[in-house]
Amino acid sequence: MWQELCFSSNVPPQPVPPLAHTLQGYLKALEPLLPAEELNHTRRMVHEFSRRGGLGPKLQEGLEKRARTTRNWIADWWVQWAYLESRQPLPVHSNPAISLPRRDFNDWRSQLMFATKLIAAVLDFKTIISSGKLPPEYMRGKRLCGDLYPLLFSSCRIPGPKHDYIAHYGRRAPKHITVVRNYQFFQLEVYNSDGSRMTEGQIHSQLLRIRSQSWKTDKEPMGILTSEHRHTWGEAYNRLLKDKLNQDSVRSIETGLFSLCLDSPVMRISDEKYASRKAAQVLHGGGTYSNSGNRWFDKTLQVRTSPGGKYRLATAPGVSCMSRAPLVPLPMPKKLYFNIDREIKWDIEQAKQNLDILINDLDVNVFNFKRFGKDLLKAHKLSPNSCIQVALQLAYYRVHNELCPTCDIASQRMFRGGRTEVIRSPTEQSLRFILAFDDPALTREAKLELFRDAVDAYSALTDKVLDGYGIDRHLLGLKLQAINEGLSIPKIFMDTAFGFATHWKLRTGQMPTNTDSVMCFGPLVPDGYAVCYNPQADHVHFSITAFNCCKETNAETLASTLKDSLCVLQELLQPTV
Repeated sequence: MWQELCFSSNVPPQPVPPLAHTLQGYLKALEPLLPAEELNHTRRMVHEFSRRGGLGPKLQEGLEKRARTTRNWIADWWVQWAYLESRQPLPVHSNPAISLPRRDFNDWRSQLMFATKLIAAVLDFKTIISSGKLPPEYMRGKRLCGDLYPLLFSSCRIPGPKHDYIAHYGRRAPKHITVVRNYQFFQLEVYNSDGSRMTEGQIHSQLLRIRSQSWKTDKEPMGILTSEHRHTWGEAYNRLLKDKLNQDSVRSIETGLFSLCLDSPVMRISDEKYASRKAAQVLHGGGTYSNSGNRWFDKTLQVRTSPGGKYRLATAPGVSCMSRAPLVPLPMPKKLYFNIDREIKWDIEQAKQNLDILINDLDVNVFNFKRFGKDLLKAHKLSPNSCIQVALQLAYYRVHNELCPTCDIASQRMFRGGRTEVIRSPTEQSLRFILAFDDPALTREAKLELFRDAVDAYSALTDKVLDGYGIDRHLLGLKLQAINEGLSIPKIFMDTAFGFATHWKLRTGQMPTNTDSVMCFGPLVPDGYAVCYNPQADHVHFSITAFNCCKETNAETLASTLKDSLCVLQELLQPTV
């Protein structure tokens, strides 16, 4: 009730889109992707599904009833289906990472001073949330739901044999965080006996103690276990918790407010490759010979920093001075120990091998496009996000000579308990623009008009999604409603067109911030890409990932082609004399 009053009392429920709207939108999204014969076949299946008295209207009625009796008709189903039932490893496949702005660290002392400031800032943010004083957020004039904020803290994903679950320990009011250095975990109390947050001086002195107790790196990297295939980790988890000492240590990590990873420095490389290396470190830790053992990938909120790593939060204050620690003696941070038998040792070795294989297979390319940013696009009365999406379609076509199913992740937080929806990027308008772009017979004005048509079409799709009328969560809801009613999966979802259209070869997402940060995540499919971007006033940060095992995809090639595509679009908007 408290969360509802504080975070979502002024936010409307998420609507169930009309069935006809979703099915028409689905067919429209298939037009630039399928040949006419296949498209006609799918049209017949959609018509059968939607006919009066048929299965579609019945499932729609069930969803509308569910919407009247639940907080959000799709959110819980989505989390269960998209995340908790997935058996893939969390690093790369599930957990996103945010690479923050760089700022030089001189040595480990600077690292600990920054870590102190970071801990204090996160705890102060938690206090704002707990007190209900978090200022409301708005997007396009609509208030956003803040239900998820309290769930950031003292929560952890727990592996299971068929699906995972999320454990929230906030009601226990934990007073500690977990700090991990050189693969060794520590429980650090961050509140005094009177409930006040420890001063920065106290936190800093405790971090110094942790550093003095974690010199050696010869410990088994227990956190590596959390990087495994979820079924494999679930079995190892049960074996691990048979021992009381292990159980206590794991519970301390799981119940902690958040985890802080004090990483070791990584090899210095050229500035050109540094951004990609930094993003990879945040995403997966760099491998078993780097910092992957300094992670507990199940933890909801996990932050890292490294000496010489140039990692900074833009909101963190300066680290040139620090308040003195009070003279009240502090208890030593509690080191968490594990009993490792032969089976657990084998589990760790297997996890190390599997994670290194996964990391070596992932190509990460992060770059800053400096020719222009969102200001230029706004000056031409174009949506920056829509322009970038069209540029991505153009770049992909130039590399692969085809359009592909593409999803752009969009927020649904303007609705109570809302999560995400996807915008299907390829449109008939974008296809016409791409096919015409290299036609020498067309004038610049004609190409510019086609470009504007493509951008406007994408903006119209965006508007529909942000109004709650996307198609993909609704389609998922219809499918899961059938399963929930004990019915066979409708034929529309068994159609080859549906399988093709949801094989997202291009996974994209905009993460707009007021800092030079960039999000990074892995592709959804083996032969796909993931692209995330952060448009700034005069530049755009991009991250692109692809799997090396696929000969058809290459992150560097797509990155280079995307840069070229953006440059030619700039010339289209601003022709040189």
